[in-house]
Amino acid sequence: MKRLSRRVFLTSAAASGALRTAVAPSDRMRFGLVGSGGMGRGLLTHFLANPEVDCAAICDVDDAQIAKGLAIVEKLRQTRPDTVKDFRRLIERKDVDVVVVATPDHWHALPTVYACQTGKDVYVEKPLAATIWEGRKIVEAAQRHQRVVQMGTQWRSGAHFREAVEFVQSGKLGKIRQVRAWAYLDWVGGYGHPPDSDPPGGVDYDMWLGPAPKRPFNKNRFHFNFRWFWDYAGGLMTDWGVHLLNLALWAMGHTPPRTVSSSGGKFVVDDNTETPDTQTTVYDFPSYTLVWEHQILGGVGLGGRPHGLSFSGGEGTLILDTKGWEVIPEAKKPLGSFKRTVSPDDRGFDGRPAHIRNFLECARTRQQPVENPEVAHFVATVAHLGNLAFRSGAKLTWDAQQERVVDNPKADALVRVSYRAPWAL
Repeated sequence: MKRLSRRVFLTSAAASGALRTAVAPSDRMRFGLVGSGGMGRGLLTHFLANPEVDCAAICDVDDAQIAKGLAIVEKLRQTRPDTVKDFRRLIERKDVDVVVVATPDHWHALPTVYACQTGKDVYVEKPLAATIWEGRKIVEAAQRHQRVVQMGTQWRSGAHFREAVEFVQSGKLGKIRQVRAWAYLDWVGGYGHPPDSDPPGGVDYDMWLGPAPKRPFNKNRFHFNFRWFWDYAGGLMTDWGVHLLNLALWAMGHTPPRTVSSSGGKFVVDDNTETPDTQTTVYDFPSYTLVWEHQILGGVGLGGRPHGLSFSGGEGTLILDTKGWEVIPEAKKPLGSFKRTVSPDDRGFDGRPAHIRNFLECARTRQQPVENPEVAHFVATVAHLGNLAFRSGAKLTWDAQQERVVDNPKADALVRVSYRAPWAL
């Protein structure tokens, strides 16, 4: 696909009324937002930065979240979209062209598949789905109904990330033998042990649970913290892990791992969350080893970087994070040192404006976006396998053709999920 120009995704005034009126009615695109939490509202702002885009409806199970989303649209568009609490009512609308899914992970698959079935294109947040099986169902639905689907891992569209990937692929580092990815975050964790309670007013909690098991309401399982409970997500492995593993696999290609092992636990955090605060996962690919590490509430990361990646070859090592990338040559090797630092005003760092622009252009041209369902499913699967190995307590052998774990029934059972009635995929 033709590279998007800097001018396209740096148009900060795109949400102004004057610019909106310059777009021909035939070029207008209307979207519905499913999930108006923090990530959803960020996407709402970025989508409305495109002059041809309007918001037709906002869906959330929480009235307070809906109100926050409405305030953004009213400020940027001086219009008031419709609101619903059932995503099906939004997707069935004839005036919705695109569905933006920014829900907790356990609610990614159903709205995405249903939107594809009803002829809508979909921008769905990462990870693609809460399980490998659900991810495959999204791939199948997008292909069957010929829909454009983009997973929202925006670093895939970041300019300096692309430059670093191209350097790795150039061969200048020599044969890559090991890739490391890590996230050491000191700003999450330690949420305590709040008692179960009634859900807040204005919240349809049964709808929030949806296909997940019936549980009493607990504020630590709700909104942002859902990601630390196995019923709804996969912890840091499928949260930051998908972002960083996506960059690693972009550079190294889409050959699946042969085996996966993972260890860790809740060694530091004292609260009622479930996913590990410390985890190390080792992937055995045919031609290299990939290591994922995360720590919550501590750690400084490689070279003082709290998150990032390194690609180690015979000629040198490339280290990459959100601030830039650098190459450190092996001793006595002719490869020179390189350093690329991202300036604060470089919009290519974020990547989200370009990532959304890529999706919108593909919805118009019917080309495949950069993080299309096949790519997204492969990346998410690699992250999920780390959790399958951790939760089963055993090294996995992965059959990528059948998408099943060999000779490990406990891990293989986690490839898919049983839905709570009446929900079915």
